[in-house]
Amino acid sequence: MPGMLTGKKTQRYSVEFKVKAVEWSHQAHRSVKGVAEALDIHPFMLSRWRKEHREGKFAMKRVKKAPVEANEKIKKQDEITRLKRQISELQEENEILKKFQRFQAEERRKRSDSSGNTDTSTE
Repeated sequence: MPGMLTGKKTQRYSVEFKVKAVEWSHQAHRSVKGVAEALDIHPFMLSRWRKEHREGKFAMKRVKKAPVEANEKIKKQDEITRLKRQISELQEENEILKKFQRFQAEERRKRSDSSGNTDTSTE
C-alpha cells in the first residue's frame, strides 16, 4: 500500500543558504527569531541549523551573496531595532525632563511660600 500523499512539498535549502542564516543569527544585534522572520523560515528550523553547524554537519563556507529579499528584510529589521532603541532613549530622556520640571516647580513653590506672603486675606 503506497504512503499517503498530502500534496505538500518540503522546501529544500542549499547549504550556502543555511550557512548564511546561521552566520546572521550569530551576530550580536540579531536574534534567531528576527533572522528567521526575515528569511521566512520557522525559528525552530534555524535553531536546528545552528545545532547542526555546532556539530559540524555541514561545512562552513563563506557565501558571497545572500538573497536580495533577505538582505532587504534584514536591513529593515536592523533599522526598526535601531529606531526602537532610539525611541526608548528619547522616552527615558523625556521622563527625566518631566521629573526635572516637577522638581523646579516644587522649588519655586517652596521659595514663594517662604518669601513672607502668608497673608492671604485682603479685607
